[in-house]
Parts: sequence; C-alpha cells; structure tokens
Amino acid sequence: MPLHPQVVDLMNQGAELNIPAVWEISPEESRRLGHERAKLTEHDFIPVGNVYDRTIPGPAGEIPVRIYEPSATGPHALLMHFHGGGWVVGDLDLADATCRMLCEGINATVVSVDYRMAPETKFPGAPDDCYAATVWAVENANELSIDASKIAIAGTSAGGNLAAAVALMARDKSGPMISHQILFCPVIDYQFERASYNNFAVDYGLTKQAMEWFWEQYIAEGDDPHHPYASPIRADDLSGLAATTIIAAEFDPLVDEAVDYGHALLAAGNDVVTTVYEGMNHGFNGNIGLVDAARTANEEAIARVKASFG
Repeated sequence: MPLHPQVVDLMNQGAELNIPAVWEISPEESRRLGHERAKLTEHDFIPVGNVYDRTIPGPAGEIPVRIYEPSATGPHALLMHFHGGGWVVGDLDLADATCRMLCEGINATVVSVDYRMAPETKFPGAPDDCYAATVWAVENANELSIDASKIAIAGTSAGGNLAAAVALMARDKSGPMISHQILFCPVIDYQFERASYNNFAVDYGLTKQAMEWFWEQYIAEGDDPHHPYASPIRADDLSGLAATTIIAAEFDPLVDEAVDYGHALLAAGNDVVTTVYEGMNHGFNGNIGLVDAARTANEEAIARVKASFG
C-alpha cells in the first residue's frame, strides 16, 4: 500500500520546518532543533502514577534517567527504555509518549535511559550505559518497588539496537535475566546494501545517507562496526535470548534488517514475532495519537510482554 495519509501529513509538517540534514550541521545543533521540533508535536498524553528524573551510577559517571511509575500499586514489572536518534540525537522527551503507554499498559516501572551519545562518546559507550542502568535497576528492585523476575527492554531505531545489544550482554554476562525485548524499527546491521536501503533511500523520512552518517559518528575509526553489540545480527550465537517482538515499518530503509533479525532469532530457537506495519515509515510507533498504527503497534508489544511475564 502507499504511505498512509497520516504519515504523509506528519512528513509534510516536518518539511515545513526546513530543518537541515544531520550531516549539514553540528550534532549539538541537530539535538537542539530536534528537541524544538518535538515540542511542536502534540502526542496523546497518557497519565501515569508518577514521573521523576534522577541520576544513577554508570561506567563513566552519572547517567540521567527518567522513571515512570504506574498508577496501580506495586511491586511492578520493570521495563528499561532506550531512546532513538541514531546514537547522536534524541533525548528522554522524545521517548515520553512511548514510555507512558508502556508503563500503564504493562503495569511496569519504566526506566528511560539518557545514555552517552556519539560522536562525543563512541561505541561501546552507549550499550555499556544501557546495560549498567539495567543492572542498577535490578539491584535496586526494593527501592523501585519492582519484581526483578519480570524484566523487559525496549527501544526505537538506535534505541532498538541498544535493546538488542543489552539482551546479548545480559545473556553473555549471565544476567540480569530478561524476559522480553521490544525492538521498534531497530538498527541491526552495519550493512547498507539490503534492498530496503535502496528502495527507501530518500523521501520516506529516515534516509540512507543519514544512516551512513550516524554510523560514522558512532563507530570510531579502526573499530569493528560488525561487533555483535553494534550489529547484533553478526553474533556467532543468537540462542538463549529473551522473547522478542520486532515492530517494523514497510517504508523504512531498516525494514529488511529487522525482518532478517527476526528470522535469525527464530532459527536460533527463540520466541519471536515480527510485524511489518503497512503504509508506515521509520519510527511511526512513537507517534501515539497522531498515527493510528502507533497505538496498535504499542498494544501488540504490550500484549507480548505481558504474555512473557505469564
């Protein structure tokens, strides 16, 4: 099907702002403009029990986090959330609508992580922060009023990449035990020649050139972009991972690698459901209240996580 009219309307609104491409301006300016653009977008406001910001210890200093508590009494499940933005842009505000919906829908305390970003911090700084934050949350289960036997992780785009990396790290490091990973439109592989990269290289929101630039910022010169914590599909062993829900978009340069990862996880014996939403573009799932399919996609993920928790 063609791009959905709701997606076209959002793209047209964004085009009217005339924001330069990320490779044309500094990362700092891209972050500022992205934050300003996000403030102009009126998502559905989903009330939760409580929201507060704090910092937690990380491998290279304090990590800012935003914690969402459900309205129902605890102990709650735990969901770790990692925002998108190509490891370079994006912030906790960008993920707010998604975190609120997942918090109430799953009845989970959500810890949204403001990990270190590129190019100031190269790989593996971001996954190291996200993994450390996950360990911290589990170690402080009593303070957070969470049931540490029910842990999920989630993220969109680069955040989906980080969620996939944390799932691998948790398995490799023998903990914490993660029940579910939600990968929304995830970055999965340093490889730009899959068909979707060329079919949707321009005119659909995220571009091939932008993704190439994001990877250049993220991976230091001489480092391996195919390390499994950067390109999860390159892991020698994908067995023993958390149950996985992959939400992909039809008109996304990343759709083929998302589908390929679903197939690879299934082949390794994992519980996986991959859904490609027709007429959608990259990151549609965050547009709750603006794109009908965004709510549907989050509802699918919520149902899958709750089933994993049993």
